[in-house]
Amino acid sequence: MRFTTIFFDLDDTLYPSNTGLWLAIKERMNTYMRDRMGFPEDQIPHIREKYFLQYGTTLRGLQAHHEIDTQDYLAYVHDLPLKDFLTPNPTLRSIIASLPTRNLIFTNADIHHAERVLTALELRDLFEIIVDVNAVAPFCKPMPESFQIAMNLAGETDPSKCVMIDDIHRTTSAARKAGLFSVLYNETFTNGEADAHLTDWNDLKTILERQ
Repeated sequence: MRFTTIFFDLDDTLYPSNTGLWLAIKERMNTYMRDRMGFPEDQIPHIREKYFLQYGTTLRGLQAHHEIDTQDYLAYVHDLPLKDFLTPNPTLRSIIASLPTRNLIFTNADIHHAERVLTALELRDLFEIIVDVNAVAPFCKPMPESFQIAMNLAGETDPSKCVMIDDIHRTTSAARKAGLFSVLYNETFTNGEADAHLTDWNDLKTILERQ
């Protein structure tokens, strides 16, 4: 295997997208924008979609155009009972533990949420570093600068030795353009969106070893 470092996305990647957790987080984003920032409720979905497409996350758009307490926002939107949504996956744990690479989390959430999710999934000890949205500020995935910062934090200088695994198509596409080997963890896949496509974690080592 030519890779030395793997960046794993967190939400909807290390756990199935059908758990309902991300939907619950998005609902708390809506509530925060309505109750704490005064946005009209009927305009919030449009604003969030606009900021997500333009900046990569709703938060980055809010930071660019409005006064917002970033840490208060992150704490609020992630304040959920994770054990109601997440269940440890022993197979996934075994697969990640067997990898000969340095494994890091690279997430657009904050480190507190990442720590809680990894603990709930019983995976925390498998990741050396968590690269969160604060670590790459003022950028975030899929901005090219965010990948460079993540590599710097990982002590990597050669993107061709790095892997990015993510469930969002434009993130894997951006990682690929930045020189990383990108793996899309998603049921849908179009050529050019990633270097490889993954729906079953049991296939991960085979994908990496044949490169």
